[in-house]
Amino acid sequence: GCIYRHLILGTLLTDPMLIFEVAAEVRLEDGDGRCAGRVEVKHQGQWGSVCDDFWDMKDAAVVCRQLSCGSALKAYDKAHFGAGSGPIWIDVLHCHGNESALSDCVHSRWDQQNCNHGEDAGVTCSGFVRLVGGDSPCSGRVEIHDGDQWKTVCDSDFGPEAADVVCRELQCGVALPITGAAHFGEGVSPIWDRELQCVGNESLLVSCPKGSPRDQPCTHVNAASVTCTQYTMFRLVNGSTLCDGRVEVQVLGTWGTLCASRWDLSDAHTLCRYLGCGFAESIPRGGHFGRGTGPVWRESFHCDGTEAHPGQCPVTTLGASLCSHENDASVICSGECTPRLWAGRAPGSRQVRLVNGPGLCAGRVEIYYHHSWGTVCDDGWDLPDATVVCRQLGCGGAVEAVGSAWFGEGSGQIWLDGVNCSGAEAALWDCPVGSWGQHDCGHKEDAGVVCSEFVTLRLENSDGCSGRLQVFYNGTWGSVCSNSMTPKTVSLACKFLGCGDRGTLETHLPYGKMSGPAWLDRVECGERNNFFWQCPSTPWNPQSCDDLQDETHITCNEMPPVPKAACPNTTSCTDREKIRAVGGENGCSGRVEIWHRGSWGTVCDDSWDMQDAEVACRQLGCGPPVSALDEAAFGEGTGPIWLEQVECRGTEPSLQDCWAQPGDSGACRHKEDAAVHCSGAGEAVFPDGSQNGPRDPESQTIPAEHGSLVPSGQQPLWGWMSSGLCPQGSAAHRGISRAACIILPMTQSRALGFVPATLTSPAGGAIWVGCVKDICAPWYPHTHPLTPALLLLCSCTQDSSTNPSSR
Repeated sequence: GCIYRHLILGTLLTDPMLIFEVAAEVRLEDGDGRCAGRVEVKHQGQWGSVCDDFWDMKDAAVVCRQLSCGSALKAYDKAHFGAGSGPIWIDVLHCHGNESALSDCVHSRWDQQNCNHGEDAGVTCSGFVRLVGGDSPCSGRVEIHDGDQWKTVCDSDFGPEAADVVCRELQCGVALPITGAAHFGEGVSPIWDRELQCVGNESLLVSCPKGSPRDQPCTHVNAASVTCTQYTMFRLVNGSTLCDGRVEVQVLGTWGTLCASRWDLSDAHTLCRYLGCGFAESIPRGGHFGRGTGPVWRESFHCDGTEAHPGQCPVTTLGASLCSHENDASVICSGECTPRLWAGRAPGSRQVRLVNGPGLCAGRVEIYYHHSWGTVCDDGWDLPDATVVCRQLGCGGAVEAVGSAWFGEGSGQIWLDGVNCSGAEAALWDCPVGSWGQHDCGHKEDAGVVCSEFVTLRLENSDGCSGRLQVFYNGTWGSVCSNSMTPKTVSLACKFLGCGDRGTLETHLPYGKMSGPAWLDRVECGERNNFFWQCPSTPWNPQSCDDLQDETHITCNEMPPVPKAACPNTTSCTDREKIRAVGGENGCSGRVEIWHRGSWGTVCDDSWDMQDAEVACRQLGCGPPVSALDEAAFGEGTGPIWLEQVECRGTEPSLQDCWAQPGDSGACRHKEDAAVHCSGAGEAVFPDGSQNGPRDPESQTIPAEHGSLVPSGQQPLWGWMSSGLCPQGSAAHRGISRAACIILPMTQSRALGFVPATLTSPAGGAIWVGCVKDICAPWYPHTHPLTPALLLLCSCTQDSSTNPSSR
């Protein structure tokens, strides 16, 4: 072998015909980006491969240098990246490794070889730029390969033009707007000390002019970050103005129309704002602006109307049916730029949403009307009513119509009662119904729905992280077939379930007839799919496969720290089961984690305050909050960050009922995990430090004009209260005649803000008792929302004759 190599190289070095006269173009094909793949050279206008005879790291290093792809990581033989086609231009190549291009190397004569495409050479280069710490190769902290090591780029040296170049070079589309630095954590590599002065039209970051070394030091707190989107441009076509028409989307340079199957007003609001066209007035159906040409994108955007760019919305493709140009999405925008509205809603518009459910298409029904969200009473609530809601949200048909606050009690107004839809209406408010806001219901009667398009995953095993992969669709669990299953698909399934970031696919399964539906096949997740639901697949079909050997069985690389909750069986999760406090001494203090889409995740501390902590402590059953903590006070969590910018009023039954942004924007990292310290498991704390309160109400000073209002022989229940939270079944339900209140300044509270204490009683539950001047009286948040300025210490006596639930 060595003698033969020396003979060949000797011939190469003495034959003048073997030197490139002009530079030959080089590219890498079928790899994971432009800096990895099969080596191909262009000769006489045609691309051909390179044989792997004597192919080594010196040859690979020259290819990486010529492509501005950093250093060579590995030289591959035996068609590692697949067999090419066409000519094999080069058999034996000899490079020293320091050449700037293959044109500086010598090689055998063109097309003179004894190889086949099973011997095609390949290479993996480091690349010049990479994104680190994100949930995909297309988002993360910016690092540059310089001097054989990776270096962090400072945010002050990196503008939006450079971000666009990075996304272009990584073949990830365009950059989304990000404000601030270190969104994806702080790096540990050296800091790159040059400024990138990109214009924005460069194809490679290495082509951007670079400034002189910086005088001022930069730290990892100021690391530059980028999030790219493959949805590179949006436009409205065939309308009368630039602000109405058929929706067309450019995906990595290719224009196509958007399918309207799940297109809704919230999506349209985000698009109109992004185009500078105000808000969405309507979304006409049925080819209103004519048929498009080219591809029809099956992606479903799940915007809430607040996003600055449609690419910031969650996107699903999994199970989407084929779509024709008869069903192109369209929108009519208001046509003028308007100030940003809370939650992106047009003035006076009515919206519907599903809240507190386990996914996008299941939850409590809420309507936005007169600038506030409210619920729907379950009187007469049935499948035709639910069908209208599901269709309105682009969530398919209705699987189940539920009442009795199945998805938790809402707050605020109850807008509709006695809804009586036929099922054919376009919107819930088109159905026969009484006057808005007129009802005889309480929030314990809030209506909810489960739609056919509600989807989630599970691994059918006791540990939740191994077993048969199943998907919940159309109200039923079914199998996922394994045909064309990629390692990336397995990885994203494990990640969604909170079971690590990779797994193994079981291949030796028995033959046999499958029982039950098999909903999906050919789930083919690629490197640029960030979430399982974005992966392309065949359309939903209960007979996607029928043999047990075709079922998907996965073992993920991590097991959950605690057993998975028995949800979602669509309706079995309670608010209490969807929250936990981690890292503290007990279940009443620690990092706040919530259950969503099959896994536990954290809450970002942006805007986290005592009102948010109040809701979290109530949901935990842990009484009033002592403090709202930020900056990962109980340690950094793992997995997803489900919520950010939480804005609770303090009266909501759960964090999921508060206004918040979804946590998938990349704006937060786990070093910003929110935490709480609650006073205890449903117990009040008193000025003397006790948790039981004084046994004798006479030991406290009661206003003389009230006298002694506690009947003889009855045990009072004491507790700190703001708006006076008294237990269900207590005499305070009847008002001042049976309750004694002591007015105390708010400054004597142990925690600032609006701090109710939850008291337990044999009757269970609780209602609110308000304070107006010196008088305690019952009130209900959905009819008389008060924010008292005083903290109350109330004595509420048990009264078995009182039945608050009869209200």
